[in-house]
Amino acid sequence: MKIYNLSESTSIFNQYISEIRDESIQRDPLRFRRNLERLGELFAYEISKTLEYKVADVKTPLGIAQVPVLKQQPVLATILRAGLPLQQGLLNIFDKAENAFISAYRKYDDEGEFHIEFEYLATPDISDKVLMLTDPMLASGASMEISYKAMMQKGEPEHVHLVAIIASRKGVDYVKQHIKAKNVTLWVGAIDEEMTMKSYIVPGLGDAGDLAFGPKIDSH
Repeated sequence: MKIYNLSESTSIFNQYISEIRDESIQRDPLRFRRNLERLGELFAYEISKTLEYKVADVKTPLGIAQVPVLKQQPVLATILRAGLPLQQGLLNIFDKAENAFISAYRKYDDEGEFHIEFEYLATPDISDKVLMLTDPMLASGASMEISYKAMMQKGEPEHVHLVAIIASRKGVDYVKQHIKAKNVTLWVGAIDEEMTMKSYIVPGLGDAGDLAFGPKIDSH
């Protein structure tokens, strides 16, 4: 699996990473959501460089211009609910893309241990298409694995791009070990070395879903 870590090069991308981590800036949910969206737009731009293009004749008022355009629109998939702003960022760039939505969450037992519960999937056919599967936080890696395998039940894509803004080292290693298909690429915004016993990334940024949409009652 090829891995791209966008924080390894200097760009405006890192400015947005710093802002979503900053606890003072996080107090503004609108700005937090918009920063997730902007990061999605930058991920989309970088991924677009790897896609296939065809030359189209575009009629202008003064003649014909030959312009490379996407050969095929991708399918964008995200894990609810934290993934929605990130998904919107990719959709701003790939504005003709089809979309898929996955419901998966941590279900805790009486001892405080959890497993990933998969509930729902709405997706178009992904056969022979490029799939981009996004989740802002790649902590243990289990959510990404389960969502990837659920999507693979709906077709055989040409290529899969997994996208996470903040990943733990353990999560990256887990995904590499459990998703072994050769047509998968992992894109991350930063990799943090530590993770708590409850699988929260350190320093991370906290709960992306709560920061974007407000705290939730844990009924699971």
